[in-house]
Amino acid sequence: MQNKRLKRFFIVIVILLLIPFVAMQFTNEVDWKLNDFIVAGGLLFGAGIFCELVLRKVKKPKYRIAICAIILLALIIIWAELAVGIFGSPIAGT
Repeated sequence: MQNKRLKRFFIVIVILLLIPFVAMQFTNEVDWKLNDFIVAGGLLFGAGIFCELVLRKVKKPKYRIAICAIILLALIIIWAELAVGIFGSPIAGT
């Protein structure tokens, strides 16, 4: 079962990365470079691996949900910072 979950996880990452790739073909509003895809893939992969680790190691469902929610919240905050610089850090996008 665990390998099936990882395969689904990788398929979801590829599908999510295909969205901006396809959008780039139709509009100039989406302007991702290769490094944008690499960073986005790394963030999604990292968050997914951490959630997978939590699902494998943490036994109580309440803790699983809470920890995975924190991981996803961190993913969203980092993604927003890289995209538009909501906190004004040195890694902020413009």
